[in-house]
Amino acid sequence: MIIDVHAHYDDEAFATDLEDVMAKLKEENIIAISSSSSIESSKENIEIAKKYDTIYITVGIHPHEAKDAPNDFEDVLFEFARFEKNVAIGEIGLDYHYDFSPRDVQKEVFIRQIEVAKALNLPIVVHSREAHKETLDILLENAVGKIPVLIHCYSGSVEMSRILRKHGIYISVGGVVTFQNAKKLIEVVKEYPLELLMLETDSPYLTPHPHRGKRNDSTYLKYVIQKIAQIKEISEDLVIEKTTQNAKNFFGIK
Repeated sequence: MIIDVHAHYDDEAFATDLEDVMAKLKEENIIAISSSSSIESSKENIEIAKKYDTIYITVGIHPHEAKDAPNDFEDVLFEFARFEKNVAIGEIGLDYHYDFSPRDVQKEVFIRQIEVAKALNLPIVVHSREAHKETLDILLENAVGKIPVLIHCYSGSVEMSRILRKHGIYISVGGVVTFQNAKKLIEVVKEYPLELLMLETDSPYLTPHPHRGKRNDSTYLKYVIQKIAQIKEISEDLVIEKTTQNAKNFFGIK
């Protein structure tokens, strides 16, 4: 089994052929975790997970959507998070690249969602873009040592990754590691313990080389696996074995 810990199968890019994509995942023995970005996205992912055996989900509000979060969003998340195939609160965090939501609002919504996760004893899946120090500060104060933490699609420095691993924070790696300009991420992957690594696609985005420009899906994980095996000078089977076990343990998938 291979586990894609971060995809977006509620995205409109899959609106016309989701059933075909899910059939491919089942055929290739791939489980995917479809990550939510808003209250509406969380609803959609719940319906997808009800329909397909290959899908688990996370529920949460992305920093882009933080400004539109209803005042009582915790009540809604508590309800959604109890869905039997929900495995985490996510994706939550900070995005200072686009600043689609004011930074103070992003921080508030991030922290409030961490509190939901702690109350339910669920892990969190974190989005952090150009806000790595602020993200880490919030995590250290509110989450680390209390609940498991995964930073998806890690884009920070090698130096920051060394701090993360000291605190037992997981990172997931996707198609970006196959890009020609991925030198920094390659150094991170080389150093980061396999025991703290997971695989993702961020489908339908970030399609790995040699398929850049196409819509991404979880079947393209094989290119990420190949690259990680090459970087760490280990077998692809070991990459699959360790990352799958990490995901099972982190998310409580049996």
